[in-house]
Amino acid sequence: MLLVVGRIGRAHGVLGEATIEVRTDVPDERFYIGAKLMTEPESVGPLTITAARDHNGILLLKFAEANSRNEIEKFRDTLLKAEVDMSQENLHEDEFHVQQLIGLKVQTDEGVHVGTLTDVLNLPGQDLLAVETENGEILIPFVYEIVPEIDLENSLITIVPPPGLLNSADAIIAGNNEIEEGE
Repeated sequence: MLLVVGRIGRAHGVLGEATIEVRTDVPDERFYIGAKLMTEPESVGPLTITAARDHNGILLLKFAEANSRNEIEKFRDTLLKAEVDMSQENLHEDEFHVQQLIGLKVQTDEGVHVGTLTDVLNLPGQDLLAVETENGEILIPFVYEIVPEIDLENSLITIVPPPGLLNSADAIIAGNNEIEEGE
């Protein structure tokens, strides 16, 4: 399966290195000298890593296809993809690849449909689930207390929303019940 493992950020220095936003738990297995990474958009790649190093906690990569700051700057915001054999992955029961989750239906623990998962945002504090509802996108903290169950076989994520979490989706949670006057 082709999985997003990173995103090219700003150029670093004048020799064509780029900062990389890492989107994998195993960067050493994905970003090594000689690795060929597919890209999104496809027209940019594939890209071959010729150098990899850590600079103050930031991954820097150099690619055979870019030899200067100007050349690597053209690749900015390009997603990097690697072929991953899901059967070889040593995932724990509660670990998932983002691509396994995209498109899953989201419902409350009471069985009320909320929407469809469109993205998982990796933020410093915690990950957030981006869910497209009938009323727009809502963000749900990806923590066990709120997201206790992910059922890949049935393409379903069950959430236990605390009060106010689904405020923009209250109409969805209320279902087709109309609010009576005076409430």
